[in-house]
Amino acid sequence: MSERSPSRRQEAARVVVELRVHGVSGAEAEQILDRPHVYQVAGDRSGGFYRPRPGYPDSTGPGGVVLEAYRWSDLPSGTAVRTLSLVFLLPFMLSNVAIWMRPAGRGSGAGVRVLCRLVALNLTLLYVLAAAGVALDLIAWKCMGSARCLTSRTWLSWLGDRPPGLRLAVLTLLPVSAIVLVWLLGARPGRSYDAFRTPGGEPGGDRLTAVGQWDGAPMVGRLRAIHIAAAFAALALVLLAASAAADPSPVPTVLAALALLVLASCAALLCAPTLLERPAAARTPDGLTAVLRATACGLAVVAVAVVALNRDRWPPSTGLPGYGRIVGWVLLAQMGQLVALAVLALWRRAGHDSRPALLRGFGAPVLAAVAVGLAGALSAEMIYRMAYFLNRRAITARPDDLAAPPPAYKWAIFNFFFTTIAAVLLVAGMTLLSRRDRRRAAAAIVAADFRASPSSAAARKQRVERTIARARFTERLGPLAMAYASLTALGLAASALGLLGLQPSPLAESLLGVPGDFVNFVLTLGSYLIAGVVVALLVGGLLAYRTAEFRRYVGVLWDLGTFWPRAAHPFAPPCYAERAVPELAKRICYLADRHAGVLLTGHSHGSVLLAATVLQLPPRVRRRVALLTYGSPLDRLYARLFPAYLGRDVLYDIGDRIGWRWLNLWRDTDPIGGWIFAANRPGDPPVAGPAGAVDRRLRDPRDVVAPPGDSVPPAIQGHWPCESDERFTEAVRELADRLRRTQPGP
Repeated sequence: MSERSPSRRQEAARVVVELRVHGVSGAEAEQILDRPHVYQVAGDRSGGFYRPRPGYPDSTGPGGVVLEAYRWSDLPSGTAVRTLSLVFLLPFMLSNVAIWMRPAGRGSGAGVRVLCRLVALNLTLLYVLAAAGVALDLIAWKCMGSARCLTSRTWLSWLGDRPPGLRLAVLTLLPVSAIVLVWLLGARPGRSYDAFRTPGGEPGGDRLTAVGQWDGAPMVGRLRAIHIAAAFAALALVLLAASAAADPSPVPTVLAALALLVLASCAALLCAPTLLERPAAARTPDGLTAVLRATACGLAVVAVAVVALNRDRWPPSTGLPGYGRIVGWVLLAQMGQLVALAVLALWRRAGHDSRPALLRGFGAPVLAAVAVGLAGALSAEMIYRMAYFLNRRAITARPDDLAAPPPAYKWAIFNFFFTTIAAVLLVAGMTLLSRRDRRRAAAAIVAADFRASPSSAAARKQRVERTIARARFTERLGPLAMAYASLTALGLAASALGLLGLQPSPLAESLLGVPGDFVNFVLTLGSYLIAGVVVALLVGGLLAYRTAEFRRYVGVLWDLGTFWPRAAHPFAPPCYAERAVPELAKRICYLADRHAGVLLTGHSHGSVLLAATVLQLPPRVRRRVALLTYGSPLDRLYARLFPAYLGRDVLYDIGDRIGWRWLNLWRDTDPIGGWIFAANRPGDPPVAGPAGAVDRRLRDPRDVVAPPGDSVPPAIQGHWPCESDERFTEAVRELADRLRRTQPGP
């Protein structure tokens, strides 16, 4: 045994390991390796490394490389219950991604981070106000105060004859439960990644190394304490504003002012990023946030006691006193924050990158607006559905409604309805207007690729043209998203009408002459539209991690959102890259120390994980690493959506670190992946430097006629992996040979 050990070590020193990382398709290890028999060599069931079983034929890859796969598809997923909860908290995730989409330009970016965190805090307030609206405004105040509403409802009538203060105090348990629910979801992630964190990075660093390198747990804990404090302070403010209408003493007013002071303190802490982002050793921010959270919780308890003990005569009101105005001010504050975020993004991107960007540097305000619009729609739908249920009929603006929702939520439904209709019309218009240009460009590509094709292949060539034209629509999505975000921000201005107590139906009838019944019909239609979106989110959340075909298109959005660490909203889903990137880096270091080199091959989002990993490898390991990406969105999506963290300078840095041992395979039919440095189509001028040799275009399909021995032409691959393609195997052989030539082994 001892005689063979040196021989085995020498043999291993000449071996190149190909480490494959899949995309969002959620493929099994057998599919990634294209081998029927595999076994796990490292990791666990959530994220593990697999190899073909030894002893079976064809256990090695092209050029004799040792095959290994990293399967991470279970890291961002979870049980059905967790998936459902995360779907309902989707606005929190979107607001968290927005902070990473800030433009790369002048200034440190602290202002963008502050505004994104303020938007995230407002989303938490909207969540709490929606829960309070259902429990306190609709049930405790309106329904329990109406004999008609309590008829045949024994589950409510037992409390109906009690004083309003007692009803409010008892029903406060519902919004408190909602706060505790998100508190537990944020404090107890599905999996602990503590063993994979490598402290030392900076959350605000302008590099992709911020993902997986810094320990974000201390900042997430501070954000969580701030959001919990703001949630309980908002709940206390709702109770005290109602109590102040009935209690002539200054106690409710003073306590309400204290609740506003707590909310202001929460916002002030978010405006101090240097304090908030300090490492775990800094105890000052932890103490401040803990005191703030304890104060807010105590204030909520005192507010419940004040309301319960209020025996004064409560004045008659169509809604919980003060509640509608609080909701209106929160919506107005959101609009102001979005406008400020857009102005700051415009200032930061001025004169920085002349390349056409997908969102032109406005990724942060656009995604924040989408999160705000979705949160407002979901909150309004919950309020409207409960009011519809309690009212036993469609909601109108008539005063005899038993439980009508506040005007601000009605305007939110109108905003979502008209914004969605406008977005659909914009998509249709953009599709028709750009169709000619996209088809012309696609026709030129097909004509150059299949010059010698027979006339019988005309139908097949037209199908390829349509596929390429659809794939080129990705670049058109940026203006559509910007238009949708602008409409959402403008629609939030309608909250001012809610502050004035104006209802949509009477206002439309008096100003525009539109019948009130038609406005109510539009309101109901908008409510059903939101309900349809909720159902679609539920179905998508359940199927995205259980159906590979469905996940390939829907899962990319979820995996993109959970790729970025929690830096804005503490109730967003945990970041799987906090484990995947350090785990990959550790495994690559282990393999590089024992073999001639490691060839990293990443498909789709797997190439993004590998890019982040390469930036964290030590110099001794980078000399033994090569990179093969295919179907990669590194430049087409990520560099343009996240320019401050994955811009062109970062891509060039990755190439420099690995000695430009990098090849990227891409197809014109791919709607997600693309070239990174140069398209390198036939006839294109060459790009100087080693970056010009990275990209290699794969003609797709291979041909438009059936090959000999087959009855159908080759399939159009699009974004599908290409491990079985001979052009992929040629790239693997080339990079493996380059590793062997440059690195003779340990």
